[in-house]
Amino acid sequence: MNLLINILLVLYVLVALLMLLVILMQRPKSEGLGAAFGGAVTENIFGAQTTNVLVKFTAWLAGIFFALTFALRTLSNRRARRARERQREHPQAVAEC
Repeated sequence: MNLLINILLVLYVLVALLMLLVILMQRPKSEGLGAAFGGAVTENIFGAQTTNVLVKFTAWLAGIFFALTFALRTLSNRRARRARERQREHPQAVAEC
């Protein structure tokens, strides 16, 4: 279970960073931070429909982010519950580890 939690944590951080970059690449209506990071570059990469592509990609990343959040919460709660049960059953053995 620890391996699964670690893998999900790495994915969680990668999705968060990718979502941060995609949000910063979006061109706001007021030409704020999106223009500072090269609004024309994103148009060249993704074409004229850059805003639609980035908005959809942001929505997908947000969904994945929340799914990973709930999965990590569930797995962490299970791990903590098992540790508490182990400690109740064998208080000496857990204290020595």
